[in-house]
Formats: sequence, C-alpha cells, structure tokens
Amino acid sequence: MNNDNKNFIWDLIQKRGDYLKNKLKPHPHHPQGRNPYAHICSLINQRFKCSYKEVPDKNIEQLKKFILNIKE
Repeated sequence: MNNDNKNFIWDLIQKRGDYLKNKLKPHPHHPQGRNPYAHICSLINQRFKCSYKEVPDKNIEQLKKFILNIKE
C-alpha cells in the first residue's frame, strides 16, 4: 500500500476508533477498558489476513467499507 493510502486508512481507523470508545463490550482481559483502535486492527487482520498496511492498493475501497461497517 502506498503512503497516501496508509495515512488515509489510519485516519479512518482513528475516526472509527473514536466512535467506538466506551461502546465495546467489557472483557475480563481488559479491566481498564478495551482499545478500540487495536480492536479495529485485529478485525482487519482477521478479515484480510494481514495488517492494514499490507492490504493491496486495489482493495482500498473494500477495506474502507469494512472499517466503516464495524459496529462493535
């Protein structure tokens, strides 16, 4: 992925993470609350089998839609 797309996707992750703050279900492994940004990155990793930085440029629109559809 090129640097412009990396920056765009990271901004999108941050905005979605801000939206998810205090909305994720509590978990015993995270007594002080869950990190919404890490949650989004782990979902991306599960779905695309790589980090957001490694998603090919041709799949940016698919990644963008995926991030915007994360509710919890």
